Amino acid sequence: MATDHLVVADWIASFVFLYPLLMAYIWVIGAVAYYLHYERHSVTVDSGLPLLRSLPRVSVLVPCFNESAHVLEVFEALGKLDYPNYEVVAINDGSTDNTAVLLDGLLERYSWLRVLHQDRNQGKAVALNTGALLAQGEYLMCIDGDSLLAPDAIPWLLRHFQNSPRVGAVTGNPRIRNRSSLLGRIQVGEFSSIVGLIKRSQRTYGRLFTASGVVAMFRRRALLHAGFWSKDILTEDIDISWKLQTHHWDVRFEPRALCWILMPETLRGLWKQRLRWAMGGIQSVLKYLWIVRAWKQRRMWPILIEYFVSVIWAYAAVAMILIGLIGLVVPLPHLLQISLIPGWCGMLLCTTSLLQLFTASILDRHYDDRLWQSYFWAIWYPLVFWLVTATTTVVALPRVLLRQRGLRAIWVSPDRGYGS
Repeated sequence: MATDHLVVADWIASFVFLYPLLMAYIWVIGAVAYYLHYERHSVTVDSGLPLLRSLPRVSVLVPCFNESAHVLEVFEALGKLDYPNYEVVAINDGSTDNTAVLLDGLLERYSWLRVLHQDRNQGKAVALNTGALLAQGEYLMCIDGDSLLAPDAIPWLLRHFQNSPRVGAVTGNPRIRNRSSLLGRIQVGEFSSIVGLIKRSQRTYGRLFTASGVVAMFRRRALLHAGFWSKDILTEDIDISWKLQTHHWDVRFEPRALCWILMPETLRGLWKQRLRWAMGGIQSVLKYLWIVRAWKQRRMWPILIEYFVSVIWAYAAVAMILIGLIGLVVPLPHLLQISLIPGWCGMLLCTTSLLQLFTASILDRHYDDRLWQSYFWAIWYPLVFWLVTATTTVVALPRVLLRQRGLRAIWVSPDRGYGS
């Protein structure tokens, strides 16, 4: 009977170690297929920009909350956009610092800038909805208030809308710009080896889980059809991605549309950010759980199944770690005897992670020439990423279930690194 118990424990441990392994190979294969099919060849003009059939008006929406430390450099970068027909709409969402004063001062410098002020903090989704309603463009480019948009980002995103009338949103390629700490350097590898590969592979296999909130372009008509952003979801970018796709709009990924962002460089800041991401992801998935009964939504089923398996994995991983640690201190019955030493599974997982990071570095080499400088530090991303993902998911699920429905998701100023 004890042997049977050990077999059960081994199955649990195998699931915890082999699930990340399986997902790594799925992401790598899907990302390579994306590169060969979509990314390798693109029609460009002499300037290196994509060939566009027309130059429609594009409105860049920049929701801001306490962004005084970053306002000047963000709008300086927006002034360098290599596109002739755009406007920028800055939405000051009740900032308590001098963001409003700085934005008003920029009006004298930039003719393409409009500034909207909301009297109190109402959340990013409300700020985006306000900006979208007052924007003049048919296409809405959305970035965060601390993001530096690459000069050629608009043309690379816009080409997708011109190539297909069913495209509702296109997400760009966020890159980490604060790399002064170990956590910052680890996240460089994470955004390439996890975020970049996931978006490429999901585009290959069907649907995207999310159009990144830090850099994405939307078709106004698609937003109107889907109902714009939801004010009660903590991650409005996940929610709008699912909204659009369940309304049968296509969401795509464009790796050439770069946006340089700041990320947390403290454990506390990283935990708060990832907990919010986890809660928002669970909120969105529970909101769209009805799609399992709709045959027309079958293309959304794979990412829904993948997400639920990841939640099960998170609880299994945390349970295994806790039981293993307790077993080091006090004797446990055979049923609960789980070894934390991964053995050959751990070696295989580490080797796969290096392969995954190497593949991502090859694919992203044209977009981030400093990526290899963080390679040594980035090899630690599996430990950090999977541990943080597991623990935040375990904490997030009961919080979401107990959270008051309809409660507005308002801004909380994030940790943006030592250099922010």
